[in-house]
Amino acid sequence: MSVPAGARLVLATHNAHKVGELRAILAPALPALDPAAVVGARDVGAPEPVEDGVTFAENALLKARALAAFTGLPAVADDSGLAVDVLGGAPGIFSARWSGRHGDDAANLALLLAQLGDVRPEHRGARFVCAAAIVTPDGFEHVEQGALFGTLATEPRGTNGFGYDPVLVPAGGSRTCAELDPQEKNAISHRGQAFRALVPTLVRVLGG
Repeated sequence: MSVPAGARLVLATHNAHKVGELRAILAPALPALDPAAVVGARDVGAPEPVEDGVTFAENALLKARALAAFTGLPAVADDSGLAVDVLGGAPGIFSARWSGRHGDDAANLALLLAQLGDVRPEHRGARFVCAAAIVTPDGFEHVEQGALFGTLATEPRGTNGFGYDPVLVPAGGSRTCAELDPQEKNAISHRGQAFRALVPTLVRVLGG
């Protein structure tokens, strides 16, 4: 294991998109924190733990605990996904592997849209859900949650974002999350809500 010099906080994700998004969310609330002090799991060579929790919060804590133990630093993790009303909340915690191949966004989107092919617009309600957790090496744990409600488009639109962003249209809007610029998305996203709620605890842990 090699922790970069000056690292003070580790984000428990190997997803480069998430690292950038979470840094952008945290930066305004922690202006004194050097961006280089916030690193991802890939930067420290951490393995990916088995996510065998049955809720978003359980999986976020599993990831944060593993990374805090591996690095000896405070670790932040999130677990998030899409919950579709007519699917009883699925894909839920299985969102990233809905098609059977973990992280295959195109296949996941294609399967979801096929499953909803005959569902009328008024029944295409869905929400993005996120649980964000911080765990410190001394055993302190805290979780916050956020949700972004909307409806599902019938085909992908937009090139920003990742995952299911191209098909969720936030409530009251007309563009999918993938058609929003990063600042617009972070202001309303499930992940933005959860991490902004986590910031006061991060400030206490990091000392400002």
